[in-house]
Amino acid sequence: MNLSHASDSKISADIPLVNKKEKPLIKNTDKEEKHHLPKLRLSTIFAMTFGFFGINMAFSLQSSQLGRIFQTIGANPNNLGFFFILPPLAGMVIQPLIGKYSDRTWNRFGRRMPYLLIGAPAAAIVLILLPNAGSFGFGYASVAALCFGAVATLFMDLTSNICMQPFKMIIGDMVNEDQKDLAWSWQQSFSNLGGVLAAVIPFVLTLVGISNTAPKGEVPLTVKIAFYSAAIILLVTSLLTIIKVHEYDPKTYAQYHEIDLQAQKKSPSLVKLLKDAPRAFWETSVVEFFSWFAILYLWTYATGAISLNVWHTSNASSAGYQAAGNWYGVLTCIMSIAAVIWGIVVQARTKPTSRKFWYSFGLLAGAVGYFMIYFIHNKWLMIIPFCLIGISYLVINTQPFSLLTEALNGQHEGSYLGLFNCSICLPQICASVASFWLFPLMGQSMPAMFLVGGTSLVLGAISVRFVHSRF
Repeated sequence: MNLSHASDSKISADIPLVNKKEKPLIKNTDKEEKHHLPKLRLSTIFAMTFGFFGINMAFSLQSSQLGRIFQTIGANPNNLGFFFILPPLAGMVIQPLIGKYSDRTWNRFGRRMPYLLIGAPAAAIVLILLPNAGSFGFGYASVAALCFGAVATLFMDLTSNICMQPFKMIIGDMVNEDQKDLAWSWQQSFSNLGGVLAAVIPFVLTLVGISNTAPKGEVPLTVKIAFYSAAIILLVTSLLTIIKVHEYDPKTYAQYHEIDLQAQKKSPSLVKLLKDAPRAFWETSVVEFFSWFAILYLWTYATGAISLNVWHTSNASSAGYQAAGNWYGVLTCIMSIAAVIWGIVVQARTKPTSRKFWYSFGLLAGAVGYFMIYFIHNKWLMIIPFCLIGISYLVINTQPFSLLTEALNGQHEGSYLGLFNCSICLPQICASVASFWLFPLMGQSMPAMFLVGGTSLVLGAISVRFVHSRF
C-alpha cells in the first residue's frame, strides 16, 4: 500500500464543510486545481475506512456461523438454502434505496452519515439477539425457534447493509483519484482483519476453557460471545467515523465533482439509471453472478463439509460438529490473512492494463480451492484450499469496483453502487433456490456442493475476458 503523506497546510476559507465548527479534514496544495477533490489527511481516510472492521465482523460471523446456528437449533440441512435467501434479499432491496436517497440527503450530520447513525445501533441489537435464537424456550427444531432465527437474520442483514453503504459511498464522494486506490485498499484490509477477529474468537475462547457445547437446541457460549463482541466493535468503529468524517455540503460537492447542482437535485428512477448504466456495469455483473453464486455455497456448507470430511459426523449436536465449526472459523481467519497478503504483495502492484488478468487468476485460484475441499480429509491440509479461496475473495471484493467506478463520472454514484450490490445479492438468492434442487442431485453431500461452487468460479473467470475496460 502506498502510505504517502500529505502536507499539513490548512484548507482555504472558501471551501465549506457541513460542520464548520470542526477542524478541516482536507488539505490543499499549490498544484491542486480549484474544482478538483483535494487531498485528504491519512487520518481522515483511516476514519472513513476503519468502520469496515466492525461491519465485516458482523458479516463474517453471519457467513461463518449462520449454518452452524440454524443446524444447532434444529434446521434440516436440506432446507438451509431458505435461510440464506434472506440476507441477500435484504441487501438487494435496501442498498439501492440507501444509495438513491442518500444521494439527496444533506443535513447537519452530512449526506451518508445519518444512515450510519441509525443503522449501527440497530445492527448491534440484532447481533445480540441472533445467537440466542435457541435460548428463549421455543424448543428444538420448533417453528417458533426457526422463525425467530430467520427474522433475526433478515434484520441483521438489513441493518448491516445500512451501515455498509455509507462507507462505500463516502470514498466516491470525498476521495480524489490519486488516493482512491489507497482508500479502497485500506477498507478491504480492515474488512479482512475484522473477519479474522470474528472467525478466531470462538476458537480462542474454547482454548481458554469456555464451553463450546450447549444443551440441545442452544448455541454455544463461545459463539454468543463472538456476536456480542462484534456488536460492541461495530458501534465503536461506526461512532469514530460519525465523529471524525465531515462531508461536503451540496454546493462544494457539486463544485468538486464538476456537476450541475440543479441537475443533481433531479433524481431519475432506479429503472432509468439502469437503462443508462455504463456497459462495464452489466459486464462486471455477469462475473459477479458466478462469483457470489459460489461464495454462497461456501457460507452454507463449509461447516458441514469439514465436519463430515474431517470429523466424520453430520450430527449438529456432537462435539465433533462444533469442533468443525470452530476450525472453519480458523480457516476463515487464514483465508482473510491470505487475502491481505495477496492484496499487498500482488494486487497493490497491479497495473490497470493487467487488472483483468489478475481478476481471472484470482477466480481460478478460488475454483481450485473449492475442488480441493471435496477431496481433503485432513484438517491441516484444509489450510491450502482456504488460502486459494482467500485470493479469490479479495479480487471479488475489489476488482469489480475498480472496473465499475472508472466508468462513472461522480453523478448518482450512490445509486449506482447500491444497484451494483444487486449483482452480489441476486446470485446468492439464485444459489439458495437452486440448492433445493442441486443438494439432492449431489447426493445430499455438503462436500459435493463445493464441486458446484468451483465450476461456477471457472465460469466467472471465463466471463472476465468479455468485460470492457478503459485500459
